[in-house]
Amino acid sequence: MEGGSILETIGHEIIGVMSPVSICMLLVVLLVYTVYNPSSAAATTTIRTAANLVYLESPSDSTAQKLEGAILNAVVFVVIITLVTFLLVLLYYYRFTNFLIYYTRFSVFMIFSVMGSSILISIIQRFDIPVDAVTFSVMLFNFTVLGTISVFSNGIPIIVKQSNLVVLGIIVAAWFSRLPEWTTWVVLVALALYDLAAVLAPGGPLKLLVELASSRNEELPALVYESRPNVGRNSGARDSSLGLLVAAGLGMSGDNNSGSVELQQLWRDGNTDNRTETRERDHFAIAVGENERTNGVEIEEVREDEGETAPLMGDGDLTERWSRRDNVDNSSDGNRVPQGNEREAMEMEEMNARGIKLGMGDFIFYSVLVGRAAMYDLMTVYACYLAIISGLGCTLILLAVCRHALPALPISIALGVIFYFLTRLLMEPFLVGASTNLMMF
Repeated sequence: MEGGSILETIGHEIIGVMSPVSICMLLVVLLVYTVYNPSSAAATTTIRTAANLVYLESPSDSTAQKLEGAILNAVVFVVIITLVTFLLVLLYYYRFTNFLIYYTRFSVFMIFSVMGSSILISIIQRFDIPVDAVTFSVMLFNFTVLGTISVFSNGIPIIVKQSNLVVLGIIVAAWFSRLPEWTTWVVLVALALYDLAAVLAPGGPLKLLVELASSRNEELPALVYESRPNVGRNSGARDSSLGLLVAAGLGMSGDNNSGSVELQQLWRDGNTDNRTETRERDHFAIAVGENERTNGVEIEEVREDEGETAPLMGDGDLTERWSRRDNVDNSSDGNRVPQGNEREAMEMEEMNARGIKLGMGDFIFYSVLVGRAAMYDLMTVYACYLAIISGLGCTLILLAVCRHALPALPISIALGVIFYFLTRLLMEPFLVGASTNLMMF
């Protein structure tokens, strides 16, 4: 009952995440299918990235050589990512926050300028678009500067930031789609396994980063897509936790009892403005002593620990946060926290106040998978897209049920890879054979 209500509450949030993911994958497929398809000149150029440092695949190599080289590439790539992530955790631990911020901005600027210019040049050459060097340079400069500013600025509409984050994902995904085939599939599987360990395993780099940011009440130093702006966010700080008013019932005069009922009724049925203002203030637990005076109310301020924030999506371990609030109790027997429907309402309020977040790495590698599939056949693209969206939906449902940080790659990548090879090896030959022989069923 409770799970169903929460799922209904975050339904529009799930759509808000799936829509940009679908747009990103669609545009990457169109880009790969038209510009980087195997028959084009751009596809014949093999790029050298961190994902294929050890082995550069050649068509003349045997299957065993390709598999061995792809595994070596994947191991080296995952090791590099792990070391870089631990380095970021170390820098964040010692409060080199400004360095991380400027490094992220510089990385985004280079992606828009270097990778973006390479893709734009390929598009211009593919479709023979007449443009001179000066015009192209001016357009690229404006695109790079405005894109970088919109990604990090808080004073622009959220739709502009979301659009530029999607463009960022398209650029990187289209770039990685040019990796050799065997290396691409093995790297995707390796990244899914790494994501699983980094988020859930004790001592995982992403888990450490999340716990550190949570303990400091700060935003994660990462590129994250937000389904919508958070409600009640303090400037430059992480989302504040949900406030809670606990009113005591013993030792109160008639007037004080009416005030207690009014406070509880304000939480249940009060107007939205007052509740939003309550969330933005420091959170208090109101305890009334038995020996208070007629109109005296003793207020005790309780600083509560923040819950864990999901590194890739979702915000906060609500179950843990509730257990902490259950421990906030005074000597008066009337003190209590909301139970049952009241707790469910506050959990849904927490979900509504915070949008689901998805790391840009998930955007990129989902799109790399369908981009690689687009180089073979559109039938495999359809199968991979449905598999990825199904996996993402399962992950978001698990997030609503478990209410703690979850990796977004493993389920979607596993389903996508399985569906790709099943479609390519079984479904595609069967359907092509049936169509060729004019068989209808």
